[in-house]
Amino acid sequence: MLPDPTLPSWSPHPTYRVNVRRKTRQVSIGGIKVGGGAPISVQTMTKTKTDDVAGTVGQIKTAAEAGVDIVRVTVNDKEAAAAMAEIVKQSPVPIVADIHFNHIFALKAIEAGVAKVRINPGNIGSKDRIRQVLTAAKDRGIPIRIGVNSGSLEEDILQKHGYPTAEALFESAMRHVGICDEFGFTDIVISVKSTDVRLMIEAYRLVAERTDIPLHLGVTEAGTTRVGTVKSAVGIGSLLAEGIGDTIRVSLTDDPVKEVEVGKEILRTLNLASRNVELIACPTCGRLEVDLFGIMAQLEEKLAGVKKSVSIAVLGCVVNGPGEASAADIGIAAGKGVGVLYRKGQMIKRVKEEEIVQTILEEVEKFQPEA
Repeated sequence: MLPDPTLPSWSPHPTYRVNVRRKTRQVSIGGIKVGGGAPISVQTMTKTKTDDVAGTVGQIKTAAEAGVDIVRVTVNDKEAAAAMAEIVKQSPVPIVADIHFNHIFALKAIEAGVAKVRINPGNIGSKDRIRQVLTAAKDRGIPIRIGVNSGSLEEDILQKHGYPTAEALFESAMRHVGICDEFGFTDIVISVKSTDVRLMIEAYRLVAERTDIPLHLGVTEAGTTRVGTVKSAVGIGSLLAEGIGDTIRVSLTDDPVKEVEVGKEILRTLNLASRNVELIACPTCGRLEVDLFGIMAQLEEKLAGVKKSVSIAVLGCVVNGPGEASAADIGIAAGKGVGVLYRKGQMIKRVKEEEIVQTILEEVEKFQPEA
């Protein structure tokens, strides 16, 4: 069925959603543009105690090496607030201060030079406190992320809706946006996260439908690496495929590098970010006639640091192998201890099974991505 051209990109359709990037206003987070058509950025959050400056900076730098764009750091006590200036100074990427309830910590983080503050204005007390934080952020050109979570909705909103719903999350977000509007502050990003993936998707759709504010996507408390990766890929990936989302964070009970790797892979899978090395292999079955597990393990290890955009397919049988191998930049269709090398769809030569890994490494070295 063809899409209805009268439907905007975010509109539900019985069988089809238009994959057009949602148009939003744009904010700048330490030079990283978010929204307004800018590339989708990947975020993570440090897992260290913030006052451990060396440990926190070390984790930030490791995440930066993995390709993170923005890192969030909790500012949950006086010691953390005091450490922020040195962390910002040493960080190779923009730092976001994660603040809950305490406006003094927000002011100290802004003074320390953070690139963004994650805070809900309605949770920091009097209007004077709100004014102080918003004025300081506006003076420094620092955006604020309003972060709504299904597990911490305001009591009156929860009572009104009975339980966390998409409308409840939207209403909470708009309450905080309204406070910002009252003080003339519009440099905003919104997140409406939940551990319930379907609820999270519907809440983001509502915000996307009714505002032009950039969206930070995430499934909160997604879980261990295996479960969290699946939940994040489904939740974040579904929205991105609909054109919704401007920056993402995968939440895992694991090292921040894992969060970055999964986030970047979600973007690559949807062709929203350029790849480095992409390894493709068949799932294997009884037709397998080479040690595909060993071959792929070696390739993953030896190509881990290669920053070249190249797709490599290694198929272990003669049924689907030739067609899929020829579709990659570099491909091997293998059977009975022998592989056929394909380069850009052209069959090049036959190689022995024990030569497959070295042959692919040599091909990667020679490969020149298209400009």
